[in-house]
Amino acid sequence: MIDRRMMLAALAATLGAGASVPAAATRPQRMGRRDLEGVWTTASYTDLQRPKSLPRLVVTPAEAEAYEAPLRALNGLAASAPGTVGQAENEFLDRGDGLARVKGQIRSSWIIDPPDGQIPWSSAARARGFDVFPPLQGLDNPEDRTGPERCLASVNGGAPMVGAPDANHFQIVQTRDAVVILSEKYHDARIVTLDTGRPRTPMPPSWLGESVGRWEGDTLVVETSGFRPGVTSRGFLLFATGATRVVERFTRLTPDELFYEFTVEDPVLFSRPWRAEMALPAAKGRIFEYACHEGNYSLSGILAGARLEEREAQTPAAAR
Repeated sequence: MIDRRMMLAALAATLGAGASVPAAATRPQRMGRRDLEGVWTTASYTDLQRPKSLPRLVVTPAEAEAYEAPLRALNGLAASAPGTVGQAENEFLDRGDGLARVKGQIRSSWIIDPPDGQIPWSSAARARGFDVFPPLQGLDNPEDRTGPERCLASVNGGAPMVGAPDANHFQIVQTRDAVVILSEKYHDARIVTLDTGRPRTPMPPSWLGESVGRWEGDTLVVETSGFRPGVTSRGFLLFATGATRVVERFTRLTPDELFYEFTVEDPVLFSRPWRAEMALPAAKGRIFEYACHEGNYSLSGILAGARLEEREAQTPAAAR
């Protein structure tokens, strides 16, 4: 059986400390809550943005029950409209047990600033349809389609991490010089290089950007930038450009809970920085392989259908 933890430790050791250092030698000397290792989950009925039916950040138990009750039958998602076949009825869902409990409060959104719980889109981002879900998508080239559709970018496979209808598990492995965050969905392994004060060569722009971490007391602070040029869609209203900067904070509150905070800024996408926080529980199960290819297999049909619609639009109705 493959030991995923040892594989991740070896990977982090190779990238962060040099291939000549044995993985076992990179085990950090941690004390108390600086140990973030484990398998955690972002699964929750609470979404990134606040729904219209819950106008306040903190809700009462009665309000939470009224919101959660109609979603329980499909593990956290609303049923599809009559006459349609949707994700909720046809896939294994993993949205936890209800709305998130954070600092003893029942929360209606991850976003706490702006106070309305909404992403502060720039006028340019709104003009391009980034503020709607599903977002407006081009059909000229494969690159126009979203990252999740192409099985390339997931909502908890980079910075920041948020929840999705399924595959919300992620694993943290620590070494002396790096922290690895492995997401179940699309199995991205994000390497967080710890700032040890030694010279470091910046990485080239990439889908996940470059993550550099430091300890502030018992909190791991991770700054991520260096995303690839253009716009990367990770689904569920998460986008990144070459100007995006994300600051995350991970604090282990108890053996079974991580407190997770992040701030996102991007002058191209947003009119101001925005901030979110979440309590992430330890996962009840293991990470499994998430094999995703249907979007890639369908690309030729998606683009062919768009070309057919274009030809039909140019053909007079009488000639069809």
